[in-house]
This record gives sequence, structure tokens and C-alpha cells, in this order.
Amino acid sequence: MDAGELLKALEFAAMKHRDQRRKDEAQSPYINHPLAAVTMLWNHGVRDRVPLLAAVLHDTVEDTGTTREELATVFGEDVAAVVMEVTDDKSLPKDRRKELQVEHAPHLSSHAKLVKLADKIVNLRDLTDSPPANWSPERRAQYFVWAQTVVAGLRGVSASLEQAFDAEHARGTRGN
Repeated sequence: MDAGELLKALEFAAMKHRDQRRKDEAQSPYINHPLAAVTMLWNHGVRDRVPLLAAVLHDTVEDTGTTREELATVFGEDVAAVVMEVTDDKSLPKDRRKELQVEHAPHLSSHAKLVKLADKIVNLRDLTDSPPANWSPERRAQYFVWAQTVVAGLRGVSASLEQAFDAEHARGTRGN
């Protein structure tokens, strides 16, 4: 993995997400989320440029004005394709988007499965450690159940990440 290319993706994502905040009580900068996702992959032995770059960029199309074409031009079609695989269609109702994540999970490319696993692990950790201020314990519990259903379709791509997900899931559901 070329450090320069990773830094370029980090700078790109930071600029795209610069005005966004997480939903936690502290309203953390949004860029913390893609940083955590790429760090999760790295810490679990992923060194392939495509999933690492896609992890940094995974929410740019969904949550900013970034287009697939822009990603393909700057980072290559391979990275853009993985980002698109993990991008929800925001024109659909939330419940439908959640259903589609479950339906699509088993059919994602291995690179997209890695990104999706890292994303879910980080989301569970954040829900446990610094949940959105307006989320009830019931809503958090529902997210944990749904995330486990999504991850069931991702299994087989990384034993290490799957163990990390299982550990985070267990930690977060102990209090529920």
C-alpha cells in the first residue's frame, strides 16, 4: 500500500466530510468514522490498497456531493466500484435501505465485505461507547440485531474481523 495514496484519500475524505458531525453527544467530527474503519482493516492485517482506500472513502458518495465518476477519476475504477457496493441509495426509505444491506451482503465482492465489516464493527463500538444522544436503549439494541444480520452475510472473508465483530457485539449487548 502506497502511503501517499492513502494520505490522498484521507485528505479527500476529510475535505468532503469537513462540515459533518457524528450523532454522538459530543458531535465528533465525521472523519473519525472513516479513519476508524481504515484503522480497523489495517489492525486486522488488510494491506490491499482497494479495501483500505474504499474504507476511507466509503461514505463520500452516500453522505456528500461526491460522485462515482469523481472517485474513479481520482482513485481508480476499482476503488469507486467498492465504494458503490457499500453505498446506500438515499432516495429509498430507511427501512428498505436496511433490508437491502441484508440482501446484498452475501453477494458483495470480498473487498466490499471487508469494508462493510469494518464499518459495522466501528458502528457497534461507537454505539456502545458514545451513542447518539437521541437513541433510546431499544433503538441501539435493534441496531445490534440488524448489524448481526448483515454480518451473517459477510462471513468467510476475514476470521480476524469476524472475531472483532463478535467481540464488539457481545460487549455492546451485555448492557442491553
